[in-house]
Amino acid sequence: MRNEILEKIMERGAYLWGRSKESLNGDTTFTEVKAKSAHISQITTFLEDLYDVEIPYMGFTRCKTLGEAAAFVEQLLD
Repeated sequence: MRNEILEKIMERGAYLWGRSKESLNGDTTFTEVKAKSAHISQITTFLEDLYDVEIPYMGFTRCKTLGEAAAFVEQLLD
């Protein structure tokens, strides 16, 4: 499940950050891609709609990498 969530984060993030999906991975940090709060909000909303789960914004923003973010969302789905 984590890999699926990571794929979705990378798909959406690639679009938002103007990067290729292939340039992103689980170790990519939000700092590296210069993610703004609006980007994070769009990603969490996208994931909430996709997985029908509420994602606490502040908890999500504590994640440093895309992989950590995927693991955070996966925990919410358990």
